[in-house]
Amino acid sequence: MRNRISIPEGIYGITGDNFSNGKSNLECVREMIKGGIKIIQYRDKNKSINEKLKEASEIKKLCKENNVLFIVNDHIDIAILVDADGVHVGQDDLAPKHVRQLIGDDKIIGLSTHSPEQGMKANSNPYIDYIGVGPIYPTTTKDTAPVGLKYLDFVVKNLDIPFTAIGGIKSKNLKTITEHGAKRVCLVSEIVGANNISNKIKELYKILK
Repeated sequence: MRNRISIPEGIYGITGDNFSNGKSNLECVREMIKGGIKIIQYRDKNKSINEKLKEASEIKKLCKENNVLFIVNDHIDIAILVDADGVHVGQDDLAPKHVRQLIGDDKIIGLSTHSPEQGMKANSNPYIDYIGVGPIYPTTTKDTAPVGLKYLDFVVKNLDIPFTAIGGIKSKNLKTITEHGAKRVCLVSEIVGANNISNKIKELYKILK
């Protein structure tokens, strides 16, 4: 039986240059790393596939130089081409079993979940290393309806798979998320939209502690 690959606790960084006030994804990642983030997911819904490949390649190089895990959202082909550390998929994407066949046992697979049923299914799936839990609050970065703190509480109480809380998380509600048991959190617009990303991350880490 394959052992799950561990992922860092703390802040899980995700790109989103449509929320970054003109900063490129590469610029944002550079500042995320400076702020102390140890895992970054490349997510972009708007660029062409070749633009995504070029950008992912540049970000992967930057992450490798700084010993930061690099995950690609959705695009298994890009993850393979740039030798990413893993891939994150959604409920309607290729099944984790097939993703694992493509990327091998030494890479990370994350899966978005939005309900106790999806969480339970992922918890017993040997091909998945961690799950996304959310969106906790309403968010402009995803179309999925918010699941609230109830699902987060369910995951903390009933599942043993590592998870990242995501969706509408801001400085003002971060403490609440951690009080409900989340050890990994993702804040997209709050981070990439900050005037000084690295300083913002350092402020967020103070709340996490």
